[in-house]
Amino acid sequence: MSQPEHAPVNAIKKETVILVALCCLVIGFLGGIVFSVYKAPSVTGGPAPAGQPQAAAPSKLTAEQSQRLLALELEVQKNPGNVDAWTNLGHLYFDSDAFAKAIGAYKKSLELQPNNADVLTDLGVMYRKAGDPQQAIATFDKAIQLNSRHETARFNKGVVLLYDLNDKAGAVKSWQELVNLNPMATAPNGQLVKEILAELLAK
Repeated sequence: MSQPEHAPVNAIKKETVILVALCCLVIGFLGGIVFSVYKAPSVTGGPAPAGQPQAAAPSKLTAEQSQRLLALELEVQKNPGNVDAWTNLGHLYFDSDAFAKAIGAYKKSLELQPNNADVLTDLGVMYRKAGDPQQAIATFDKAIQLNSRHETARFNKGVVLLYDLNDKAGAVKSWQELVNLNPMATAPNGQLVKEILAELLAK
């Protein structure tokens, strides 16, 4: 009786080849997704590359805020001299990550009331989000000139210097000046700025 024919040791069944090929396709597809997501700039998760404005994210506004935004857009069309309407419109654009529109609204507000350090600070944040760190610094400096004790402007200036312009010395100077003004100044996450500064200097 003849021995049953065996496949050579190095041979692979056809079904195995198909299964391996399918697995490779799936892995390659998933790997492509992961890579593209990793490379995509995050609107809220970090600085935009200089000179490359990020696209606005889908609206984060509630239905009530969206209605208010529409009402303010109508208001500034009817009454372009309404500084409060321009400022509040800028805030709503700010909250919805509509960077270019926020910048436009804040600039209109500042044309009508140029010495508002709070609006200048918000405008600086929008310039940073839009990928223009140099303009952000210039705007924070204007806010600080108007109000030397403006803590938010000083803190944000340090953030842009450190993370967008790689200017560690400039960031240290900005945050040290802030701590000198208020030793208990805190970052948005609640951490004391003097602790952040100590960590930075230790590196």
